[in-house]
Amino acid sequence: MTRRPWARRIRVTTVSVAALAALAAPAVTAAPAEAATTSTSSAKVDYATWQKDCQAVMDQALPYLKDRIAAARPGEKQAIVLDIDNTTLETDFGFSYPQPANRPVLDVARYAQEHGVSLFFVTARPGVLYWPTEYNLAHDGYDVSGLRVRGLVDLFKDVAAYKTAQRVGIENDGYTIIANIGNSATDLSGGHAEKTFKLPDYDGQLS
Repeated sequence: MTRRPWARRIRVTTVSVAALAALAAPAVTAAPAEAATTSTSSAKVDYATWQKDCQAVMDQALPYLKDRIAAARPGEKQAIVLDIDNTTLETDFGFSYPQPANRPVLDVARYAQEHGVSLFFVTARPGVLYWPTEYNLAHDGYDVSGLRVRGLVDLFKDVAAYKTAQRVGIENDGYTIIANIGNSATDLSGGHAEKTFKLPDYDGQLS
């Protein structure tokens, strides 16, 4: 079924808060081509292009993960770290709750989790959105080994530094982060992952 993009971008906090209100009422980096359409007055990437570009990145990630998972060392606890907005969930391509999974990423995540890899989600979403976010991920088919959201103090920190610190914490819990997947430089900078895979954000058009 063809998906239509929003006429204008709605930030994830607006989406999630609105969803909450509705509920209360009842290293190799893979980078795709950054294509956009000009069918409206302000350029906005279309859904089909975004999905094609996401699939291109995941087509590179999956063979690597298959090899890396097969080569796990005895006793090694493997993990993948994933961003949420426009990485694991389709945040900017429709208004609904639960938000749909980004299918190319979900397919890769499912392969990993079915082969013993833990999935950790590190997001810049505030702590108040922890429970609806965790439910959304589980509803869509992700096995959530851990969800890191920003506490009050974290809201005043640099996002890239915050996300790096979360990966350090995951490593300190004994995990080897074999891949880090996100759509922004702040998701991937700072190291503490064997490989990174960057999904498109089209020069910041997607959150």
